[in-house]
Amino acid sequence: MKLLFLTAAMIALPMTASTALAAPKIGAPAPAFTAMSAEGTPVSLSDYRGKTVVLEWTNKGCPYVKKHYESSNMQELQATAARDGTVWLTINSSAPGKQGHVDSAGAAAEMAHFDTIQEAYLLDHDGKVGRAYGASATPHMYVIDDEGMLAYMGAIDDRPTSDPADIKGAQNYVASALGALAAGETPSKAATRAYGCSIKYAD
Repeated sequence: MKLLFLTAAMIALPMTASTALAAPKIGAPAPAFTAMSAEGTPVSLSDYRGKTVVLEWTNKGCPYVKKHYESSNMQELQATAARDGTVWLTINSSAPGKQGHVDSAGAAAEMAHFDTIQEAYLLDHDGKVGRAYGASATPHMYVIDDEGMLAYMGAIDDRPTSDPADIKGAQNYVASALGALAAGETPSKAATRAYGCSIKYAD
């Protein structure tokens, strides 16, 4: 019973009060933002106008995130996106003092450890970017088309578990959305319920 309770507590619920107020809409302009990268430089969504952009919320201590990184599933998706000219931005919204929080050095160590492939790792310590997107889980994924419109938001795939064995045979919603956009089509699934650990926002 205790294990079941702990597992359930880690799974993100639908938009909480702290994230629901500014939730974006599919087909509408993606919320603009500027955040500091792990390298200490400001990064704005507008920097990538005209390109497809993936936003990935992360927390290295979350078993659902580990599922996709320790299996290299996330890195393979990042590499495929990069080859196609898609911009990948990884975002950490864990507040200082909260589980999953990293500073610039911690973010750099994380990227080196997992050999990640992204345009930038963004430190959203005050949670402004996460709340603007209604991000509630790690991983929580968003795809923005080359016109700046939100094309997909939700889970990375259709297997809401922390077991790497479930990656094989799963429908990867992010890959499907990117494939649809590359073909000039609308993603068949534009919104799904994200699964994972709740984002540790500042109180």
